[in-house]
Amino acid sequence: MKHIFFSIIIIFSLNSCLLLKSKTQIKETNSLNKKNPENISKAEETKNDYFSTQINIPEESTFESSDIEKEKELTPADADKTNENDYYANSIEQALDFCNASRKFREKNEHENALKALDQAYRIIVDIPETENTINQQLDDVRITIAKRILEIYSIRTNGTKGMANEIPLTLNKHIKKEIKILTGKEKRFFIYSYKRSGKYMPMILKKLKEAGLPQELAWLPLIESGFKEKALSSARALGLWQFIPSTGYKFGLKRNLYIDERLDPEASTDAAISYLKELHSIFGDWATVLAAYNCGEGRVLRTIKRQNLRYLDNFWDLYLQLPYETARYVPKFIATLHIVKNLKKYGFDEIIPYKSYKYNKIFINKPVGLEDIAKAAKVSLKELKELNPALRYNIVPPEGYEVKFPEGKGESIISMLASLPSKKMQKSYGIHKVRKGETLSQIAKRNKTSVKSIMVTNRLSKKNYIIPGQLLKIPNKIYMSAKSVKAYVPNPKTSTIFYNVRKGDSLWSVAKRFKTSPSRLKKINNLNSNILSIGQKLKIRLPKGKLIPYQVKPGDSPYKIASKHNMSLSRFLNINDMSKSAKIFPGQEVYVE
Repeated sequence: MKHIFFSIIIIFSLNSCLLLKSKTQIKETNSLNKKNPENISKAEETKNDYFSTQINIPEESTFESSDIEKEKELTPADADKTNENDYYANSIEQALDFCNASRKFREKNEHENALKALDQAYRIIVDIPETENTINQQLDDVRITIAKRILEIYSIRTNGTKGMANEIPLTLNKHIKKEIKILTGKEKRFFIYSYKRSGKYMPMILKKLKEAGLPQELAWLPLIESGFKEKALSSARALGLWQFIPSTGYKFGLKRNLYIDERLDPEASTDAAISYLKELHSIFGDWATVLAAYNCGEGRVLRTIKRQNLRYLDNFWDLYLQLPYETARYVPKFIATLHIVKNLKKYGFDEIIPYKSYKYNKIFINKPVGLEDIAKAAKVSLKELKELNPALRYNIVPPEGYEVKFPEGKGESIISMLASLPSKKMQKSYGIHKVRKGETLSQIAKRNKTSVKSIMVTNRLSKKNYIIPGQLLKIPNKIYMSAKSVKAYVPNPKTSTIFYNVRKGDSLWSVAKRFKTSPSRLKKINNLNSNILSIGQKLKIRLPKGKLIPYQVKPGDSPYKIASKHNMSLSRFLNINDMSKSAKIFPGQEVYVE
């Protein structure tokens, strides 16, 4: 790794000298151009010659240098005539063209040409001054891209791909000794149960790491990440054994929708973790740095390296001191874990027996059915089925189909029974709850059959107890219904039907009370699976004929006049129509009267 960074420093030093010279030449050329416009075409030819000679592009190459040359570079003189930002944006676009050229050269193992293309990209952006935020952000992105590409090229040239399976060095310094003391002391219980759970996944992880040519020691990374809990969720919304946040999971092919979240799937998330670790190794070439980047992101590590002095090149632990606290513990904690698992007897863990590994077979089910129905039909334990299929968020197979895991030797009969199983449909909606005096999030969550965490995430609440009376909360409501299992409500010929639009502050109980019916009756009529209502939702209300009828407000009407006309008290009229005493009505408005 030391050679990589020495090489990078040398490259950027040479670039700086070359670019300083280039900047001086450009300024001189621009000065002459202003005096003599004929020099502009000559300067353009010189630039094109420089671009074409600096990069030796073979004839068979898929990248054409003319693609860049066709995009005429604006000079500062031209920029005065147009727009300064357009000039800078055009320059950034040209720099990105050279970055793309570098990538294509690298794919053909033409590393020298790839580096020259990156030299040209850096030459272009070094002339751009820092101006508005948008340009600055684009410049930073290009700089990071160039730095990452150079690191990748030098990592490949120095290490190649053969060094990836080398063991991770078992360093033993004061930082690692401290973590060993913690894991065998106050976090001993955590280590014991994590080690036990590792048995369920270890054979699968080791097999995949071996196939990928990565160090087998990386199989212990989930112990630090999640304690080998497949549903572990961090405060940063990282989920699963390997703790992927949604964006990184998506980048490495993990699906996430209403039905499934593959971050919870041990197999799929292990494949994604291996791809991510390979990418990081191609950038850094050193497993200690790779682990740090896995925890806090490659961007953060690259920025930290950029700020380091030369001493870092000899010692990773100098970098370690500059990283976030969580990451600063992460690498030594992982190496401490390796020390313990390689010497269980020495640290007093030799009597721990890991859980048995999962053995299963997969059967593709192409129908949206619930695991509960599948378990009954296949005569397998529902608990086992849920444990084997944690990626099914609500225990329902998605409409497009899914490979369901069954305990080994079971489930073969399910294919012939699929036609008889009821289909289930997922719907995601939100209800509104008005916080009452003395209520807590726990009480609200329990009453609405959801979790405190779900309510907090939905409403972006940062503190568990920070709710106030009168506050409106969105209540996440996940509903699923079987088309065949829901009994249709048979209308009574002696009743009439009206439709009520749910308003702000309504609850199932308040609507039922208003129309002198029961919440259970409303749920049955409207095929509701929970007590949560959404603003604007239409509720079907069945009432005895003649009890309530719609009335269209006429010019000159008032709530009092309408109530008197229908022999109703004003309070009764206002209650039925959810109005206050100061409420205004308008001609054409529909209200209900007895």
